[in-house]
Amino acid sequence: MPKFEGKTALVTGGGRGIGRAICLELAGQGANVVVNYRSNSATAEDTVAAIAASGGQAIALQADVADERGVTALFKAVISQYGGLDILVNNAGITRDNVIMMMKPEDFDIVQATNLRSCWLCCKAAARIMMRKRAGSIINITSVVGIAGNGGQTNYAASKAGIIGLSKSLAKELAPRSVRVNAVAPGFVETDMTADLSDELKDAALGAIPLGRMGDPADIAKAVAFLASADASYITGQTLVVDGGMVM
Repeated sequence: MPKFEGKTALVTGGGRGIGRAICLELAGQGANVVVNYRSNSATAEDTVAAIAASGGQAIALQADVADERGVTALFKAVISQYGGLDILVNNAGITRDNVIMMMKPEDFDIVQATNLRSCWLCCKAAARIMMRKRAGSIINITSVVGIAGNGGQTNYAASKAGIIGLSKSLAKELAPRSVRVNAVAPGFVETDMTADLSDELKDAALGAIPLGRMGDPADIAKAVAFLASADASYITGQTLVVDGGMVM
């Protein structure tokens, strides 16, 4: 029997990259998947089509998850479609890299809004649902940059470190209601976000990874699926680093 049969999962930023891989993995294990997107409907619908082609169930729902009204409407639509929510994966994120002396305040603010505020808003909405049923799993996608830092990414590192603190605090709040909250910290993963890096930066990154390769989105998706499953029923408040050993 599939691990997530009869369960509903919402993945923010689910149309491409790591988000898409998570959607495919959860659907492949039986979940009804809601693929959230902000502006790129084509990639979200493509993910839904890929899931349907494999015999899974998914829908795409538009929402800016950094906006409270957008989050309220999104969760209302999820409940209307599937009657509940069992798994939330907060994956939506952006970068606006620059050294601090050249970084504009608006570039700091938009990264916090998209990466951290959206996570907080969606956690709050999911908590209401999951606390009532005394069950559920929230997985927040952070980054090794939130653990180790990275030059030129003070805004991104702050948002991702914030997600770790948010996850630990929320895990303590929700544990009495049997709702688990964990984080996954990817290292360098081959996605659109890393495709723009120079060959020099990629070579430097590979040199720092003991396993000697970039991560694949599926590596992250399988870690998320594990934390969402009953196999991880005694795990909460943890950050699972999936980075090929880079920051150990």
